[in-house]
Amino acid sequence: MERVVRVPRWTGKIYGYLLVLTAATFWGVSGTVVQKLFASYSFTAEWLVVTRLLISGVILIVYGICTKAKETWAIWTTKDRIALIIFGIVGLLGVQYTFFAAIAHSNAATATLLQYLGPVLIVFYFSFLHRKLPTHLEWIAIAFALIGSFFLITGGNWNQLSITPKALFWGIASAFGLAFYTVQPVSLLRCWGSITIVGWGMLIGGIGLAILQPPWNVVGIWTGKSIFFYLFVILFGTLIPFLLYLESLNHIQASETSLISCAEPLSAAIVAVIWLHVPFGIMEWIGATFIMGTILILAIQKEKETSTKIE
Repeated sequence: MERVVRVPRWTGKIYGYLLVLTAATFWGVSGTVVQKLFASYSFTAEWLVVTRLLISGVILIVYGICTKAKETWAIWTTKDRIALIIFGIVGLLGVQYTFFAAIAHSNAATATLLQYLGPVLIVFYFSFLHRKLPTHLEWIAIAFALIGSFFLITGGNWNQLSITPKALFWGIASAFGLAFYTVQPVSLLRCWGSITIVGWGMLIGGIGLAILQPPWNVVGIWTGKSIFFYLFVILFGTLIPFLLYLESLNHIQASETSLISCAEPLSAAIVAVIWLHVPFGIMEWIGATFIMGTILILAIQKEKETSTKIE
């Protein structure tokens, strides 16, 4: 008689947490690698985004066809194809390009932190949509976001900006891009799955940008190191963390993954300071702490709402 070994449920949860933590860290570190490609190897945001989207999109679609061919193609026979095209152009291309442009005009740490103001915009959107005021926790998160942004953008000095106006513009645009990217495809993801929607979205966004920036017009200084950094952005900044995140959902709830999402801006800040020697003073760290506090508060709010619905 075979002996059945039962694995405690908590070990599966720990595995899920490790997966999503690794994914968030890879996403954060990849932003710093992008900054290195811009600063040391003359890569441009346009070329890096178009090739990243096209390569990643093709790989995900091929994977989708190999695993669920019928479902991968079926979306193009429905009305959802319009929403998919909007997601690809406005959502994926929008959030990727604005984020990379923010890095180009500032640094990976600042760009990532500004992008993570997106969840606050989502709070305002749903408050307006449902005609109700934010909850107490959401008001605290909004206050944290404002305080954090003040320290990050001004360095604690009302009379000056510690980043350029272009960096501020692209950073805030990236936050709006993240908010749209998060809200718009919810029904698409529920109906068609992440591989199909994100794969086609990347491919559509890449094709859209290719009209303005043909991927065959190669830019940048190509050396052994720059090739390694470029492949890191494609693999460890896009595909691998995305697959790790999807795998984590087999072990923990989606709401729980957001509790660890602050690992992305934190890893981006730490790596940028240590590796690229980005000047990040005490005021900027205060701002970063408040913004990461915003992420945690909204994650806790989401967890409470999910628990209430289950009960």
